[in-house]
Amino acid sequence: MVHHTFPLLDAALPVTLDSGQPAHRRHVPSTADIGEDFHFCLVTSGPTGGPCIGQMYRKGVSCSSKSCHVMSVDVRPFDTSFLFQVAILSSLLCSSNGYGLEMGFYRQSCPQAETIVRTTVDSFFSHDPTVSAPLLRLHFHDCFVRGCDGSVLLNSTRKNLAEKDAEPNQTLDGFYVIDAAKAALEKSCPATVSCADILALAARDAVSLAAGLEKGIAMTNESLYQVETGRRDGFVSRASEAKAHLPSSYANISALMANFAAKGLTAQDLAILSGAHAIGNSHCFSFDKRLKRYRGKGGIDPTLDPHYAVKLISKCRPGNDTTTEMVPGSSTTFDTEYYELVVKRRGLFHSDAALLHDKVTRDYVFSRLKSPEPSFFADFGSAMVKMGKVGVLTGKAGVVRKNCALVNRW
Repeated sequence: MVHHTFPLLDAALPVTLDSGQPAHRRHVPSTADIGEDFHFCLVTSGPTGGPCIGQMYRKGVSCSSKSCHVMSVDVRPFDTSFLFQVAILSSLLCSSNGYGLEMGFYRQSCPQAETIVRTTVDSFFSHDPTVSAPLLRLHFHDCFVRGCDGSVLLNSTRKNLAEKDAEPNQTLDGFYVIDAAKAALEKSCPATVSCADILALAARDAVSLAAGLEKGIAMTNESLYQVETGRRDGFVSRASEAKAHLPSSYANISALMANFAAKGLTAQDLAILSGAHAIGNSHCFSFDKRLKRYRGKGGIDPTLDPHYAVKLISKCRPGNDTTTEMVPGSSTTFDTEYYELVVKRRGLFHSDAALLHDKVTRDYVFSRLKSPEPSFFADFGSAMVKMGKVGVLTGKAGVVRKNCALVNRW
């Protein structure tokens, strides 16, 4: 395999923690293989000393015949109490903060792109409103592993188990909607619109339609928020990375905040994006440990309303892998009822209950009880736009896959 040098990874380039404290890189490799990850260490006491406080992993590389440029970086703290974000010169980060994305990216190359995606989502939603939650979840699970690069859509091969077949992703659904949108786009604008962009647009359209359903109105030509486009598709998809990076439904607040901080998302972003649990269903195995063997000791999770637990136990009997609504009676309508359940200790996941264990997330949850619903929609849209910029590949990085499930054959 041919190696390429990375001249931008110079230890002299400045790194600053969000506290304003300077840091330095250590153990920076001089070479790396295209398509493979490398990492380097962050230290605060000098370029050659001090403990490693976190690692930074390359996530995308664009190469010419003479040099390669790092396209995005992911920060992973070792100590979850030391949550930090790293700011690096834009020449190093390039696209990890959404550089290269813009409104109407396809205005000339495929002016009907967003309409095609919206029409496709609407056609499925009109027959089955439950499709909205899976599409929203697909985008989230894509962005939290390798960034928003469409890697969650890639199929496994004989030599590689892909993200979609990782344990946390085995209940993902909605792939057929993305495939249908891609087929329509390839017919109108071949090799132009990326699968990563289709995921972002479909998630926006799905939640917008679900919000309109709650109001009893058609949202066909309206959106809760606007999506910047211009993402490119990645080449790599690994099940091991999905298992390592996706938040667990049993996670506590420290783990959740660390997970989000590693993606440049705040505690408030966590509270807002958790509002996606207003729609959809969950398999019992995602929460049944709260009902019978909490922390391996038996009994019911004390953070769960015991009366609600009894109802859940009646649904989730041993050997019966059924599903239950995230918000009873409201699983297809996007609204703020989820936050009312969290306050009543009736959130389905332990991660829902965890929102009450931090001041920032708790304050946001309670604020939803007295604030107008449109303000939540605005917050949710802003947080989705922010998440949609995580680790994106733009410009010459990545490709536009012709089939979202397969790597292009050159």
